Amino acid sequence: MYNITNKRYIVLFVQYNIQLEEILLAIASFILYIFVTAYTPGPNNIMAMVSANKYGFKRTIKFCLGVGTGFLIIMLLCSYFNLFLRTTVPKIEFSLSIFGSFYMVYLALKIMFSKEKKSESDVKKKFGFSTGMLLQFINPKVILYGITAVSTFILPFYHSQFSLMIFSLILALVGFSGTICWTIFGALFQKFLRKYRIQFNFVMALLLIYSALSIWVEN
Repeated sequence: MYNITNKRYIVLFVQYNIQLEEILLAIASFILYIFVTAYTPGPNNIMAMVSANKYGFKRTIKFCLGVGTGFLIIMLLCSYFNLFLRTTVPKIEFSLSIFGSFYMVYLALKIMFSKEKKSESDVKKKFGFSTGMLLQFINPKVILYGITAVSTFILPFYHSQFSLMIFSLILALVGFSGTICWTIFGALFQKFLRKYRIQFNFVMALLLIYSALSIWVEN
């Protein structure tokens, strides 16, 4: 009797350890996925860095807030309409990819041939709150990132509305923090990068074009 009970405890202990390892592995994978996606070069980060380098940190904050707001809206939509989006996005992904990639190339050309302007109207027009927010809705990477993060790492473990809201906020904050970091980098090296403004703009434009092309490579 003792041996049977002892074996049951051992089995339960092993099962508990396996479940714990799976949970820890899922958490580690989730953290790695969202931070790598948020901090690697992409339209949000590149645009923020260019803006900070050209106009300064303070004038770029509105763009970053727009990115964060748009990111949060996308993450909430992905959380609450995950099943619908998973069936709908593949149908419109081709059109979304065309529009998104062409817009990124357009932004790249504007950066490449931009002149040294610092007027407030120029900042609002190119790097305002609305620009940052609307950019999220035409970027297939952000939408697919939200669907993947929610369906793979969140929904298998959490289902309550409160949990979905919290995780959507976390995803948005991580995305926002990545954009802020690139903004700070652009502002800190503003004087240095201005000496090589043409070269810097050219490299940033190439990175944006790469982001546009990567949409098709990943698809």
